Amino acid sequence: MEYPINKSKLKTFFLVLHILLVVVLIADYGYSLPLWLDYCFLGFYTFSLVIAIFFHALKLYRSEERHFRIDLLDGISIAFIIICLYEQFIDDGTTLVVSDWMRWATILVLIRGANLPKIGYKRSVLNPAQLFIISFIGLIGVGTFLLMLPNSTYGDISLVDALFTSTSAVCVTGLSVVDIGTYFTRFGQTIIMLLIQAGGLGILTFASYFSYFFKEGATYENQIALSDITDSKKIGEVFTTLRRILVITFTVEIIGAFLIFININPKLIPQLGERIYFSIFHSVSAFCNAGFSTLSNGMMEAGFVTNYRFQLTVITLFVFGGLGFPIVINTLRYLKHLIKRYFLFFVYGRDNYIPWILTLSSKINLITTSILIVAGTGILYLKEYSSAFASHSGIGKFVTALFTATTPRTAGFNTIDFNQLQFSSIILIILLMWVGASPASTGGGIKTSTFAIGTLNFLSLAKGKKKIELFRREIADISVRRAFAVMSLSFIVIGTGIFLISDLDNNIELLDIAFECFSAYSTTGLSLGITGLLSDSSKVVLVGMMFVGRVSMLTILIAVFRKSKTLTYRYPGDEILIN
Repeated sequence: MEYPINKSKLKTFFLVLHILLVVVLIADYGYSLPLWLDYCFLGFYTFSLVIAIFFHALKLYRSEERHFRIDLLDGISIAFIIICLYEQFIDDGTTLVVSDWMRWATILVLIRGANLPKIGYKRSVLNPAQLFIISFIGLIGVGTFLLMLPNSTYGDISLVDALFTSTSAVCVTGLSVVDIGTYFTRFGQTIIMLLIQAGGLGILTFASYFSYFFKEGATYENQIALSDITDSKKIGEVFTTLRRILVITFTVEIIGAFLIFININPKLIPQLGERIYFSIFHSVSAFCNAGFSTLSNGMMEAGFVTNYRFQLTVITLFVFGGLGFPIVINTLRYLKHLIKRYFLFFVYGRDNYIPWILTLSSKINLITTSILIVAGTGILYLKEYSSAFASHSGIGKFVTALFTATTPRTAGFNTIDFNQLQFSSIILIILLMWVGASPASTGGGIKTSTFAIGTLNFLSLAKGKKKIELFRREIADISVRRAFAVMSLSFIVIGTGIFLISDLDNNIELLDIAFECFSAYSTTGLSLGITGLLSDSSKVVLVGMMFVGRVSMLTILIAVFRKSKTLTYRYPGDEILIN
């Protein structure tokens, strides 16, 4: 005889169980515990894992609708948990001390069961902009708490420094008031890496896709909100877009980690595990344009400053990450189309022409990115050839110039001391930081498309045109208005930041403060060496600038102001004297 299962009580039970598991994991990882408490945690882990095995097995047995993907995940979860229990109690032989196997199995249970509470999103309560901002605030808060745990650092860390580091990681900036490599433990560095990954892609991207992946569906309102956040053209393509973003991200990061691993000298990092971790950390940090490094002197560390193959790998990662997912996806579709049309024509035929497969947005951003890289590299190469690049020779000067020209576009790594640059070169770096990466990418700044539209606008005005035309297309008026709004707001935020820090730390040079503020707003992470010298009040100002730069001031204004109703009337137009 089968007994009915009270689903409401079951969900409540698992919700409580998962909350307790999170608390236990935080205590286990974050604190040095007495042995008796470790025994208690082992018992609780074991109980939770046995319950998870029973639950997944029962779900497989009683499920009325079969979903191959869900069933496969449940089967893999059961197998992995059994393996972890075997390693803990049989193979390891140490049955009273919690092993990493038990922790990994518990984390899997939490990830697999994270979708149990059904949380519905209501646009009438929060609009997508507000939801986007709240997700970043929540992630920064969680990161600050985790970085303040005793096992996260080798010493004490203040609330302001923990907040600064968490914000810098979530906003993929890279500015740091402490040495990441020596101040934070492996646990703390891992927290920073996870914050970089979640902040670079957006916590909503992970949460929404995994919820959809495990539940086989999502509400209509959730899809509308995600379509606004991911810039999907069709609501039905939201989760397809999310899947592509995650696949591209993890594929590129894995390849990048492998290339970094094979291009570093084993003598510099003798232990295999340390070398693997170093490769993964820097691959994630580079692709997400974060600029964090476990090296005390960054890429200027001995053995890395002249490792040009390693530097070229890092350049490729952060340039690729800064292109923007819509542009990358569109470009891949275009390359696929070219291969079909010109190389596999005997299969698909030559008449498979698709008009405008490469969008105007992709063309503008790719061209602007290429111009900035080429022009920046050329100017810096010529200006700093015998100055900041004097210690390099041959191809090394070119790679260093390329690195120095591309890293300001929100990457934040450095292979030279930026204080050695000439004043005019620093001004060029500030301009490159202000422009930043492409839209919908892991980078910041006003974006290449905004800079391109601003440039095209004054060229059109000089020619007497009333509209901006490019590649036989007319740029929409709303895009022009948004571009100039973004540029104006950027100067307001940066100017305010410079004013406040100049007042709070008036002993610091204005150029150093301006450089720091442009770096914070554009989430670049470069500095002229004043970050650690700032007062707590100035650090809080930079925290605010990093946050505003990541979510954009325009998004904050959209979240604050109520959307006006569309009206059918129009007032008579009138020109205003400009110059």
